[in-house]
Amino acid sequence: MAAFLVFGVAQPGAASAQEPDSGLDVGDFGFVDVIEVNGLIDPVLATFIEDAIVESQNLGASAIVLQMQSEGVAIPAERVATLAEQIASSPVPVSVWLGPAGKGRALGGAGQIALATSRIGVSPGSEIGDFGPSLLTGAAASQPFVSLLSGGFEGAVVGYDELLQMSADGATTDIQDAPALLNHLLELPEFQFQVFQPGEQVPNGPVVGDEPIRAPQTATRFITLPLLQQQFHTFASPAVAYLLFVIGLGLLVFELYTAGVGVAGVLGAGSLLAGSYGLAVLDARPWAVAVLIIAFIGYAIDVQSGIQQFWSTVGVLGTIIGSIFLFSDHSIGWLPLLVGILGVVMSMLGGMPAMVRTRFSTPTIGREWMIGTVGQVLETINPEGIITIDGAPWRARTNRATPIEVGAAAKVVEVDGLLLEVEPEEGAAVDYREKRSSK
Repeated sequence: MAAFLVFGVAQPGAASAQEPDSGLDVGDFGFVDVIEVNGLIDPVLATFIEDAIVESQNLGASAIVLQMQSEGVAIPAERVATLAEQIASSPVPVSVWLGPAGKGRALGGAGQIALATSRIGVSPGSEIGDFGPSLLTGAAASQPFVSLLSGGFEGAVVGYDELLQMSADGATTDIQDAPALLNHLLELPEFQFQVFQPGEQVPNGPVVGDEPIRAPQTATRFITLPLLQQQFHTFASPAVAYLLFVIGLGLLVFELYTAGVGVAGVLGAGSLLAGSYGLAVLDARPWAVAVLIIAFIGYAIDVQSGIQQFWSTVGVLGTIIGSIFLFSDHSIGWLPLLVGILGVVMSMLGGMPAMVRTRFSTPTIGREWMIGTVGQVLETINPEGIITIDGAPWRARTNRATPIEVGAAAKVVEVDGLLLEVEPEEGAAVDYREKRSSK
């Protein structure tokens, strides 16, 4: 069930508006439905538009307006054509308003759907275009705006000023200058209003000033996505789907190093499912998704070993490549992309090792045998590096500020979780506190 908001200016003798399920009553002047179309037109939003149009027709709406802020579609070409045909052949006239000002747009497949309407109202800053190959058939292909598809705008974006100039030149006469939704509604033949001259009293309103005003008599209903459908529609946004997916993977890696199943695991699973739904709707490249998963496996391997080596490099490269090439037809946006890449790399290379080190910072049973063991330095320890003991690499730090070079022997003097404190087997710096205490 869609969400509704009904408004209008009550006139003498007109009844008040009521909700549809209580017997819709909007008086003698009927009502116009405004269907809000925000974001990519995905399966959820496409179904919502189709159902809202049918419901408006059944309830006897005078006209239907699609308020559009859409940068494209995430549905097959066949469904774009079907939706456009439903709009074009609707017995109730359907128009489009690109607004509000600065936000109204109908690009790609959404632009082709807009071309299937009978009228288009444009607000300052609005855009239409980047249509791509024509998908319109039947009644949709006979609308006056379809000429835009063959007028050099197939791959271009047409702005507010250019659209109005096209209308003034007679290229398409059904484009209206409509800075606000009410301007568009007042130009619809189905929308009734009363003109009040200067000095007259508007019912339940002010006295008219120096210029005549038009007061609506036809009621207006706003139809918006219900909350649950809105959530799924949000998941299908490229930036949201990407961030939810990588956050989910990161939280599940984090959960591997916590005791029991906690909040991180539940949130991670939920985020991963929501992000996966969005990636499926948006037709993400399967190989890019696989690269991201491999990247997090690489991070997990090196976090487990406590050493950032080969698999950390695989993780960083996989994060960058998988993120950049995740979508072929949609854009994540540079800011969400930057936040995702930097957030993953910093948390996996910095935050996760620190968390694991903190978790195991208490004395670890079964590792005391390492104290006094001599290993070989693989990476210069100054103050931290890598040492091998019995063929296994360990993160190590020198406990007396004495650098230990590659190939030298070092002795373990302390075990701190996954970190070993070592000193040179020979030539370690003298700890004068111990010297004084021995006297």
